[in-house]
Amino acid sequence: MKIFLLEDDKSLQSGLELKLTKEGHQVTSADTVASARQKVDGTFDMAILDLNLPDGSGIDICRILQKKSVPPHILILTSNDTETDIVMGYEMGADDYMTKPFSLSVLLSKVNVVKRRIEQKSQDKSKTTIFDIATQTIIIRGQTVALTHNEWRLFYVLWQNAGQTLTKEQLLVKLWDIDGDFVDANTLAVNIRRLREKVEENPSNPTIIENIRGIGYRLNKPPGVTP
Repeated sequence: MKIFLLEDDKSLQSGLELKLTKEGHQVTSADTVASARQKVDGTFDMAILDLNLPDGSGIDICRILQKKSVPPHILILTSNDTETDIVMGYEMGADDYMTKPFSLSVLLSKVNVVKRRIEQKSQDKSKTTIFDIATQTIIIRGQTVALTHNEWRLFYVLWQNAGQTLTKEQLLVKLWDIDGDFVDANTLAVNIRRLREKVEENPSNPTIIENIRGIGYRLNKPPGVTP
């Protein structure tokens, strides 16, 4: 994971950075609000922020991180175990907090929980197929698939009739009706093959664009599909 660490205690900062790096994380560190502002332009999976700093509060950086398109998981470190500090942290978007002095093993456990959640989301995303009709985009197994004009026309017709078997004749008529261009049976077969090569995990054994022997084709929405 990419972790942003804001801590003004040099020994604590170096200790945390060393341990997190050994655990396989990429750590970006800062010890003041001013230096942190210059280093948080990138994308981070998690941020560990000290509240009490020489030139301000970690809450200032928390606000900046919360404005990102994908905010990181934010863990607040505070020396003051007061309700006000804790509530303020949560109100500014923090996900968790720890009071100093804290157990390093507990902090690492919290980091590992975040890592597992991110890995699970990544796995879920790789299994999701997104068909965006508005932008003519297909994202399948986490990859954006580029379609030619004819491939998209064919896919769009199949999508509109997902779950239904369309005969070759029906497809030819529908494709002709879209913008007046004639599409013959050979062109249809070629585009079905090319479309399968792009969207099927195993084109020789298609599960998305299914061949209904002697009749035509049917588009099956894969598990996790979103329109």
